[in-house]
Amino acid sequence: MKQKWNTQGKKKSSNKRKWLQALIFLLPSLLLLGIFFAGPIIMTFYFAFTDMSLTGASAQNIQYVGFQNFTNMFQDPSFKTSFMKTMVFLLMSAILGQQVLGFILAMLMREKNATVRRITGTAVIAGWVTPEIICAFAFVTFFSDNGTLNHLLNIFNFGPVSWLYTFPMAAVVIANIWHGTAYSMMMFQAALDGVPKEIHEAAMVDGAGRWQRLWRITIPSIKNTISTNLVVITLGTLGVFSLIYTMTGGGPANSTSTMPVFMYKQAFVNYQLGYGTAISLILLLIGITFSLLYIKFLKTDQE
Repeated sequence: MKQKWNTQGKKKSSNKRKWLQALIFLLPSLLLLGIFFAGPIIMTFYFAFTDMSLTGASAQNIQYVGFQNFTNMFQDPSFKTSFMKTMVFLLMSAILGQQVLGFILAMLMREKNATVRRITGTAVIAGWVTPEIICAFAFVTFFSDNGTLNHLLNIFNFGPVSWLYTFPMAAVVIANIWHGTAYSMMMFQAALDGVPKEIHEAAMVDGAGRWQRLWRITIPSIKNTISTNLVVITLGTLGVFSLIYTMTGGGPANSTSTMPVFMYKQAFVNYQLGYGTAISLILLLIGITFSLLYIKFLKTDQE
């Protein structure tokens, strides 16, 4: 009995030692997460309820103002405009742009030989690896009054168009699609490669056409990948700032002023850091909402 007790005691001591070793190895990562992830989130929640500013009395003596920033925000027509612009930008560039175009590219490359896949993949991925600020400058050059697009139109005797003034939202949507589509394409390529060819061959024998195989076999088979990719590009698109600000500055007349751009202007142009932080908190909550919907969808799908 005593020997059994000693054995159990040694096992418990060994388990505690293993947990301690694991904690020591994880400690640097936990510290980094606390400083650079949890810390800023906690500060965001705190400053969102203050009148903190870059200049004036509020810069030296921060006061707690409760929900005043949020009250002002929801009464501000500019915030309502930026929210709608954000949803338009999200729908057009992420959901209908990167998601759909990435899926189409993956489907087109599925049955091509290795050389075609390699060349096409390299061309598409080039946009993804290009820094966002470089991408923005490239499309400013492309859409400017004396840019590449107007020179191409001039060949066909079409007059120059001020694209960044006349169609600013379309310009930034196209730029973001070009920059981010490669990620969706790679996600769908990996998912499509995992769909058994035998299922498609059996469906063809039964007389199923191309569209029937797409809707009844391919899409249901990669349903989880579609959901995961949708949430990832949604969260990424919600945070797009430098591309829009470099191309249009949120204009003209706030026509491309999405929530990140509106937040920046309130915090660093109007010097209202508390108000800008409150806007960032709303943006964070929108991202969390998408994540929770994704988790709920996966749970339903697994059940």
